[in-house]
Amino acid sequence: MENKYCCETISVHKDTVIEVQSKIIEENMTERLSRFFKAISDPTRMKILFALKFHELCVCDISIILNMSQSAISHQLKTLKDNKLVKSRKEGKTRFYSLDDKHVHDIFELSLTHLKEDKHEENL
Repeated sequence: MENKYCCETISVHKDTVIEVQSKIIEENMTERLSRFFKAISDPTRMKILFALKFHELCVCDISIILNMSQSAISHQLKTLKDNKLVKSRKEGKTRFYSLDDKHVHDIFELSLTHLKEDKHEENL
């Protein structure tokens, strides 16, 4: 069976390899990026981020929107906050959550746009 992801011949493009090796991200940043994508890969956390895209919300609001317990939502929010995806502010006894910054919104929007492109449907 032919592997369409391999070269048919071995031909190393030394200049290209050297150039890319000099630009590839460092190991510690690879680890941070991996944790970042793991944090947003959970379906519940995705829904929380999507909800916060529209409005700042407290745990009570999010639990009603997602039909989940406040405890479960709090657990997910901790992961999102630890990965700098959401921030919080306290007002009296209520803690409100929002997206950490515009980058989180942009990453979310760009990802959705990418997934909605028709060209990818024909390759599935």
